[in-house]
Amino acid sequence: MPPLANGSSQPSLLNVARNLRALGFSVAVNDEEVKPVEEHFTAVANAQRLAIGRPFAYDESQYLHQVPGGVVSNLRHQLRLLGKEDKLPETLEEAARVRADFGYPIMVTPLSQFVVSQAAINVIVGERYKEVTDQVIQYALGIWGKEAPEIMAPDVKDKILSRGRAKDWKNWTAPDLSVQEVRQKFGGPSVPDEDLLLRIYAGADAVTAMMTNGAPKPQLDSRQSLLQLIEQLSKKKNCNQVYIRRNGFSLAMRKLAEAKTVV
Repeated sequence: MPPLANGSSQPSLLNVARNLRALGFSVAVNDEEVKPVEEHFTAVANAQRLAIGRPFAYDESQYLHQVPGGVVSNLRHQLRLLGKEDKLPETLEEAARVRADFGYPIMVTPLSQFVVSQAAINVIVGERYKEVTDQVIQYALGIWGKEAPEIMAPDVKDKILSRGRAKDWKNWTAPDLSVQEVRQKFGGPSVPDEDLLLRIYAGADAVTAMMTNGAPKPQLDSRQSLLQLIEQLSKKKNCNQVYIRRNGFSLAMRKLAEAKTVV
């Protein structure tokens, strides 16, 4: 759904449906039913100053590094948190080289994350494979696929496995737990199957936090009445003045610090 579509994501549902109809196909999508969803997330994106997906121009480099769109968006976010978003193009170029070093693994989870994480480390550190992740060591040892040690570039594999951390993983074997043991480890027999899967992938703390935080707070959007919008704006603690001007309409609000009222 827009605004989450396009960019490094998939094309918009509405765009795909429109194109299919133009080609003569019957599409079981009610555009009017999904329009409020688009309006809601667009309002959220605007309120939180989040990027809105735009169609990308053809990019030949995408076919060189083959990094999936979801990994690209996460990479961009993580680099932004480090103040290094400008390193994104360089990291994607390095990802193509790392993938070649690794023997051209298929770029799907988790291998795509291994490649991109290592590429980012190489770029940020400034020296290739000076620092490596545990997962890259495991990959070089064949834990994530027995063919990996055979298809990796020998010099890269030797550099990865020459560090002391590799010795810790060399004789490691994956635990072979029964379903009952897994259930006991992640909450006991009373945990529903859906919660069990969430606990395995996200961790028990994350699931507990999600369950105890309650329903999401409503966001300001265009479907609310003017009075509701004014009420919500007046409650914002980080906003002292609001001025709205449209054709034939203007609204000014100012918060008085002493009286804590809106005039």
